[in-house]
Amino acid sequence: MMTTYTLAEGCLSVEEGVRPQEALRSAVWIDLLAPTRAEVSAVEAAFALEIPTREEMQEIESSSRLYREDDALFLTANFLHGAEEGDYGSTPITFVLAGSALITVRYATPKAFTTFAARARRTPGALLSSADAVMLHLFEQVVDRLADILEKIGADMDRASQSAFRIARGSQKKKANVRDADLKAVLIALGQVGEVTSRANETLLGLTRILTFVGAEKATAVRKENQGLIKILVRDVRSLVEHAGFLSAKANFLLDAVLGIINIDQNGIIKTFTVASVALMPPTLVASIYGMNFDSMPELHLSFGYPLALGLMICSAVLPIVYFKRKGWL
Repeated sequence: MMTTYTLAEGCLSVEEGVRPQEALRSAVWIDLLAPTRAEVSAVEAAFALEIPTREEMQEIESSSRLYREDDALFLTANFLHGAEEGDYGSTPITFVLAGSALITVRYATPKAFTTFAARARRTPGALLSSADAVMLHLFEQVVDRLADILEKIGADMDRASQSAFRIARGSQKKKANVRDADLKAVLIALGQVGEVTSRANETLLGLTRILTFVGAEKATAVRKENQGLIKILVRDVRSLVEHAGFLSAKANFLLDAVLGIINIDQNGIIKTFTVASVALMPPTLVASIYGMNFDSMPELHLSFGYPLALGLMICSAVLPIVYFKRKGWL
């Protein structure tokens, strides 16, 4: 789908679908969402450039993601999307700064794009004054959205941390299946935190590369009044990278803590089975001895031989348990 944003005399015109070449060249922002071959061909003919394919957008080499062709800049990075639905993912998005127009090529819709489009409709003069302004303000929206996501991740991590240590401090008499379910929920929460943090880091890394490349090309690609935005974005991205690193380290610490709690519970279960096995060894020995039925065993002919054997087995089982309790092993 092609969406064309054109600003003329302070009035914004938003059109969808393939537009004539003159209309495309007068647009300030052309947003291509999963474009058809006809839409791509129309843009390529209007601006005399080649739009990268989806396969080319997924290449990881910097030379394939950040480059200049004549007067056009091609900037590609992976962006986090799906945070609202809980179905996190990363999608490559290409920004083509072609003279007076910004062309975006994407195959998913991060919320930052939806929010920016809504803001642009309300205040087009501030956000759509030029192609470089659109791109930088769009980056600004992406950074704001990432900040919100990282803030939510931090809150989720705090809740997971409190839950994990509450389980650890809780009574061991709590039903095992309930404790297992609680610990499983904490592990799932930490797994989601790690997933989102890693994808947010990937987005921030891509933005850092783009801003560095644009900063080197700003003399010809960015208007003087918009160059200050680059410094602000670089500072914001750097602070988010540091915060994401902190969250990642905290998630690893909590993961180790939860695994330690699980290991302690498992050690307790194994210790119980070990003590039970040791306690049953002496009675088994007594039963084995009196089960041999040798003629020279005088206890076999005693009238109290049977209760005597039972008493020996009970005493031999109770004495190890009493000993283990005194030692604090139970």
